[in-house]
Amino acid sequence: MTKSSTKTAARNSLQSALVDFFVVFFERFMPDPFVIALLLTFVTAILAGALAPHRTPTDILNAWYGGSFKIVAFAFQMMLILVTGHAVAAAPAVRRLLRRLVAGVNTPGQAVFTMYALVVPATWLNWGLGLVVGAFVAREIGRRVRVDYGWLVACGYSAWWMCNSGLSSSIALSQATHGNPMNIVEQLTGQVTPLSASLFSAFTLVPTILTIIVSGLAFPLIRPATEQSVFLNVDEERLTASQEAPTAWSPRVAVERSFILSALIAAFAFAALVLRWRDHGFGFDIESLILSFLIAGLVLQKTPIAYVGAVREAISQTGPILLQFPFYGGIMGIMTATGLAGVISDFFVHIASAQTLPFWSFISSLIITFLVPSAGGHWAVQGPFVVPAAMSLHASAPHVIMAVAIAENVANMLQPFWAVPIVAIAGIGIQRVMAFTAVTFMISLVICCISVLALG
Repeated sequence: MTKSSTKTAARNSLQSALVDFFVVFFERFMPDPFVIALLLTFVTAILAGALAPHRTPTDILNAWYGGSFKIVAFAFQMMLILVTGHAVAAAPAVRRLLRRLVAGVNTPGQAVFTMYALVVPATWLNWGLGLVVGAFVAREIGRRVRVDYGWLVACGYSAWWMCNSGLSSSIALSQATHGNPMNIVEQLTGQVTPLSASLFSAFTLVPTILTIIVSGLAFPLIRPATEQSVFLNVDEERLTASQEAPTAWSPRVAVERSFILSALIAAFAFAALVLRWRDHGFGFDIESLILSFLIAGLVLQKTPIAYVGAVREAISQTGPILLQFPFYGGIMGIMTATGLAGVISDFFVHIASAQTLPFWSFISSLIITFLVPSAGGHWAVQGPFVVPAAMSLHASAPHVIMAVAIAENVANMLQPFWAVPIVAIAGIGIQRVMAFTAVTFMISLVICCISVLALG
């Protein structure tokens, strides 16, 4: 055996051992995401009882109860983003396009490149669309290329990493929306934060682009060997249709399957959207983004009943996320009402300067994200502490805002909250997927720590 082949064998052996460790660890120790939400509820309550200024059992229980239902409106907005994105990605025309785009994929390297090339721009437009595109592309590639299916789905979820750095970032959008109750910067300064100062700044773009490139290059290196792999069972994959063809004409069928009705309501909604942009200036906030994807979904699905079918499928696959929202809302309530979030944020604020506040906001955001994984709900917890700190230290408010959002991207690779829909659509156990996204977590953590420090 030559020296070169010996080095290759040693590298392959190390790679195999690393992959095996992560797979075994997550499959053995990681419970279902809903169970994690339940466990985190008690962890948060215990931390509040030990550290928060309002720590009595009555304080904690009242805070949990109030928070569980305060999140309802926001939860509905987030589910609409996910569902409308799903309806667009599930449209027959979009599915045909995705099949054509992956038709030439024959190797694992091509699979990674194609996954990132499709999921990243979809996520930038709408994080719900990106999640669904990642799941659908994984299924299409898994039918063509014999690679570990969990690795393939994890590749799609890793490409989705930049969900809070795109146009549907709830944190950035809320700060860019006049009168939004989550717009803490406007409440303190009277000014909105335009997307040009948040999403399109070097502070956001540099770590986002670097993470996408480096994680994409790293993914082929962590692909399991054939003997360690779990493959997509093509015979058992669930191929769904929006609606079966009707057996006979009737007025009900005619209305339900009328493209004219879909086109008219889409035009009606688009006119309302254009009017909104004329009066308030062109730009996306949460409401206009949801409406835009609702319009696109209606047109692409062609008929009202087909759109209903696509939404029904989306809800069936994203229901577990909806179930988690009240518990994370309760956790958010405990952190806010008891003062626990203030204790965490104040610790980092007190050791920060104007230059380092974005970095310490990033670090505290990583911790809080594991307790409140929804970006908008997280911002409701952390925003009231970091924005006033930015004002008092004369730090960059847009940098502090996006430091919190970027930390969400990083933590999502270990916090399984948003991985639930992609694994449900793809049909794979979440534990195997998270074993590979843990590598993305480590890569992005290093890149973002350095970037936030250097650019803050």
